[in-house]
Amino acid sequence: MKITIIGAGSSYTPEVLERLNGMREELPVTDITLMDINEERLNIVSGFCGRYAKHMGLNVNFACTTKLSEALPGTDFVIVQIRVGGNAARINDEKIPLSFGLVGQETTGAGGFMKALRTIPAMLEIAHAVEEYCPDAWIINYTNPTGIVAEAVNKYSNAKIAGLCAGGFNGRNWTAMGLNVDADSVRYDLAGLNHLNFAYNITVKGKPLTEEQFRTIAAYRGEQDAEMCIKLGALPSPYLQYYYHKSKRVKELQEKEMCRAEEVLSVEKEVYRDYADPACETKPASIEKRGGGGYSEIALGVISAIYNDKDTWITVNVPNRGTFSWLPDDAVIETACMVNASGIRPINAGPVPKAVRGLICAVKNYEQLAVEAAVTGSVETAELALLAHPLVGEWELVKGMLPKLLEANRQWLKNFKL
Repeated sequence: MKITIIGAGSSYTPEVLERLNGMREELPVTDITLMDINEERLNIVSGFCGRYAKHMGLNVNFACTTKLSEALPGTDFVIVQIRVGGNAARINDEKIPLSFGLVGQETTGAGGFMKALRTIPAMLEIAHAVEEYCPDAWIINYTNPTGIVAEAVNKYSNAKIAGLCAGGFNGRNWTAMGLNVDADSVRYDLAGLNHLNFAYNITVKGKPLTEEQFRTIAAYRGEQDAEMCIKLGALPSPYLQYYYHKSKRVKELQEKEMCRAEEVLSVEKEVYRDYADPACETKPASIEKRGGGGYSEIALGVISAIYNDKDTWITVNVPNRGTFSWLPDDAVIETACMVNASGIRPINAGPVPKAVRGLICAVKNYEQLAVEAAVTGSVETAELALLAHPLVGEWELVKGMLPKLLEANRQWLKNFKL
């Protein structure tokens, strides 16, 4: 089996090897191609990966390239983890909206919109290259915003894509840890979009969640109000704190000395310095400061389910296809899916609480406009997308903020005439 990792200069790449090392019997990977347009980072990470694999006794052939045409032929699974503009662009995504009194965040609100505009053209280039060089391969994507990316790839290419996020996976673990029970005893339906999903009809050991358990889980997680969760009848994704506790979160973000992107840039300098050390052959302690990991378990879980035709329950971003009657069939949703060699199929869920449907529909409308804006380069469509977003939604804000966001991202927005 051959796996190609696009965006392999990411600090997360060694995590894939670590997880793969524990899955040797079920995933007979013989070749891994590391591809990245940042040659300096690619060389650092590939050098460390070679030493790390040797240390673990993981016998695979490594190849490195900066070209899709060299990376993709013969590939069975394509893991994509790109960040167009790097964390430097992310700083603007966070700081510019905050200067207008809005949520400044990597995937949510106006910042997430700009990340989508930068990322979608690059993802479509990758998808079309997959169509050309390895048409039977699956794209295993955890490039954010993964739901919007999956929407674009499904609409504008024929490539097969699994849009992944650790949120649904972690939600089950957080619930189990909060209640001090085994994760396998936790069951729930999941409805919504990436970074906008809701777990409902939750049971623990076959029994519905009690109010006391709701409060315990909310207290354990910390970012959502317990009474609100009880009244919603659902546990919202952590990212919904930016909707349901918006004013409080904006104030907190504005008061921080450094935004998250600046923190990550600082940590990554240390991580890459460690990776570049020829004596470093095990995972350095600095990577633990990076945060945001855990994707490799999900990515390789999907690959194993498809390769081994092993029915596996995994949260994936996939087209709705009638799962929720109140959303378009082609709208990409984030929900529980059955994954096997036949593909990825959403699992029918129970009726979604009425109080959350409106928000899901509104954000999906924004997402579809965001995809259109990214593909067409239309400033007018970009304006409408932000106007439709519940975290923006004011014309004066759109007219004041969008020109600043577009100008800050000019070099990555080739589709736009700026």
